[in-house]
Amino acid sequence: MSESFNSRVFGSVILRSINSNFNADFTNHPRTLPDGVVYSTDKALKYSIKDYLRKNYPDEKYMFVRTYNENLNPRTLEESYEALFGEFPVADKKSKKKDKEEFLRKEILRNLYKCIDIRLFGATFATGANLSVHGVVQINHGVNKFVANDIYTEDILSPFRNPSGEGSDEKERATIGNQTNLHEGHYVFHFSLNPKNSAQDYEIINSLDDNEKLFLAASDITKLKESLNRSVTYLDTSRKVGTENEATLWVQLKEDSRLVLPSFTELISVAQDRTIDFSLASGVFNSIIEEVEIIELYYNPAYTKIAGINKSDKVKFLNILNGKEF
Repeated sequence: MSESFNSRVFGSVILRSINSNFNADFTNHPRTLPDGVVYSTDKALKYSIKDYLRKNYPDEKYMFVRTYNENLNPRTLEESYEALFGEFPVADKKSKKKDKEEFLRKEILRNLYKCIDIRLFGATFATGANLSVHGVVQINHGVNKFVANDIYTEDILSPFRNPSGEGSDEKERATIGNQTNLHEGHYVFHFSLNPKNSAQDYEIINSLDDNEKLFLAASDITKLKESLNRSVTYLDTSRKVGTENEATLWVQLKEDSRLVLPSFTELISVAQDRTIDFSLASGVFNSIIEEVEIIELYYNPAYTKIAGINKSDKVKFLNILNGKEF
């Protein structure tokens, strides 16, 4: 049985995007801030992580991923719950209404925590009981820290004609569309992991009689770390191809530490020659190194250049492809 994980973690996921569109807006263009800088929502990275976990760890339970019913329609929240756990729990008919509601909430909460995506990212569950699970992992928006934000659009030809096109010529010709990409970008995401976010929920569900004890397991964190390193490269859809996991910074504090670190998004930069500079981030965690358990930097030394961070007893460099230290 896996041991529990109780340390807080701060870190960063860096994605390299070449001629790609990692997170399009509703016009199918890369998302941009008011100043023109390309960015990505946290949802795009979370989707990649959940997709990686679901495909590589099928024995785990997943609630907030799209699944389909027998008519090939996306399941509702209630249908997804029942597909995983059967019908909603029923309290003793002799119980008071307040007791029934409390029983229902605790039983549903216990089942929700059997899903790894909820254990990690939390959930809002408004069917059967109004529950809000505060996820232990929080991810900020990713911002392109490369010096350029060059976006281009190219025409593409469809193999099919559009019978509803205007004019007889339009109806006879194949359809012309377009796609828009970012020429080159390096998205920097900040993330934090705080097991205390779910500690109270675990106390509640583990107080129920005759139930298995649930907790945030070290094995959950091992799977999370693996997906932080590989999920975007693994996803490789037609629009996201060209976007890859470039580096991951993992700063794990000691269990008794109460420090809060600033966002690494503003402390990591990418130079014109694509060197990732960790100087400002290093300045932060070096100043509190006595409260740090371990710092791991994952990247591929064959093509990724880094600066501003050095190996030490507490700072390890690991290959992002296989997790081996070098």
